[in-house]
Amino acid sequence: MVVTAPAQDEAALFAQARQNGRRFDQMALAAQRVLHAWLTLADPRTLLLPDRFPGERGLKPGDTSRLYTPHNSGADLYPYLILTAHLTDPDLYHGRMMEMLRNEIRYTTALDSIPANLELTTGKLGPPSLFGAGEYAKDGLLAVTELLGRTPWFYRMVDMTADAMQHAPVRSRFGNLPASDAELNGDFLQTLARLAAMTGDRRFLDWARRIGDAYFEEVLPGNHGVPSSNWDFEKHTGDGRLRLRDHGNEMVVGLSLLYALEQYHQTPRAARYRPMVARMLDRILESANPDGLLYNTIDAATLKPLDAGLSDNWGYVYGAVYTFYQCTGEIKYRDAVRRVLANLPKYRNYDWERGSFDGYADSIESALYLVAREPVPQALDWIESEIQVMAAMQKPSGFIEHWYGEGNFNRTLLLYIYYKSQGTRPDRWVPGLRVGAVRRGERLYLSLETPAGWKGKIQFDFARHRRVLNYDRNYVRLNEFPEWYTVDENTLYKLRPASGPEQVRLGSELIAGVPLDPGNWTVEAAGKAPYGLASAGKPR
Repeated sequence: MVVTAPAQDEAALFAQARQNGRRFDQMALAAQRVLHAWLTLADPRTLLLPDRFPGERGLKPGDTSRLYTPHNSGADLYPYLILTAHLTDPDLYHGRMMEMLRNEIRYTTALDSIPANLELTTGKLGPPSLFGAGEYAKDGLLAVTELLGRTPWFYRMVDMTADAMQHAPVRSRFGNLPASDAELNGDFLQTLARLAAMTGDRRFLDWARRIGDAYFEEVLPGNHGVPSSNWDFEKHTGDGRLRLRDHGNEMVVGLSLLYALEQYHQTPRAARYRPMVARMLDRILESANPDGLLYNTIDAATLKPLDAGLSDNWGYVYGAVYTFYQCTGEIKYRDAVRRVLANLPKYRNYDWERGSFDGYADSIESALYLVAREPVPQALDWIESEIQVMAAMQKPSGFIEHWYGEGNFNRTLLLYIYYKSQGTRPDRWVPGLRVGAVRRGERLYLSLETPAGWKGKIQFDFARHRRVLNYDRNYVRLNEFPEWYTVDENTLYKLRPASGPEQVRLGSELIAGVPLDPGNWTVEAAGKAPYGLASAGKPR
């Protein structure tokens, strides 16, 4: 029996959904402005985008250099313009964005599939960059794959990662590694842990284990239970520092995700890794400030902060904490996540990164990953205030600070947009198209407001962690797009408008997209009667 909400409660839910739709429209417009602003800077020959241009935090006045790097423009800017175009301009997505991929491969490939820096003015190509490959894969191509699945960018990531690992230069007793630092090794580990599950290609699992074993069996025991920012695998010693912001926390995230993969398959490594993951996370949590926020860099032995700054990437590390909870059921790790989320209102307008929008972008991103699993009210309220602070930093030109990190601005806007719509989206957004939703239990309250003459479809999300990544659980993953309201492909769903006939559609039809009239809609899995289903499907 389906119990309906009282009329006044439904009215309030639809009012909230409409408000969410307005936020969707506002932030989609801001993201579109970034997209079109940056495309004006494209190199006319290659269409690639420079890392920086003069002004603000970009190049100094008079500096005419135009440099494309896979670890900056490729990793942090281009991927989120791809995803913005996918939402706002499918023709641009299939056209200009794809031509940029062709040219990225054509003009920046230096060794096998490994890219290099490209001087856009002279056409000079630098040496092959494993750092470029690792960052481009982890921060860029993974994000595109997490949302869109097996596109051409997925295959670019597969071959580039494999070739980079074939050329890994750092010798260790576990086999050659990409680097001696936690950042790049962590980049590759996060990518490999996904590709191992997605492809079934044994090489990716073997390479992931090579990195994992090097850290679990050498670095962590030699560095007080936590990764070292840098480690000499010949001298078997490190710098005694743990960086908990970017350029360091990547290994914490990667080790947790590798453990999840081993735990799912119940391998001997899972039993061996578990106490080491627990100790690593326990020590990191012990280093936090009284509210649970993490410092940028800590001393591995004493856990004392080496500077007073707080990491805007706190949620990346807490994502690893929550993943460990998902694997083990140890409630203290869930409690740690809920605690830091509840304390976020103390950090309104906090200067995470010396006045830059990027600190807001990463911190809001951090919260969105976690509230998708633990919708702590204080954190949800904090997200609403801080996203407005960040959005207000955009200039009338569409730019923010004149550097490649503006892709992160769009990344966080897109994360927020899909939170406001609970993962539903139009097949093509246009200004004035407002898609907002609120979920209560297994039911979705959807508000659709459209500009005059709009024709299109509304698409629903699905369990991408299972269908795309082949994961058994929806682990918290850096560079993911959280799943909010998802439909099951083989379950029937009832779509009820405020007035008019009810529709019944398969989840697979909703994923592909269905035309909906403007107004309020409720969506839920059909019960046993009158459709003859054995059970109602559950959104995952």
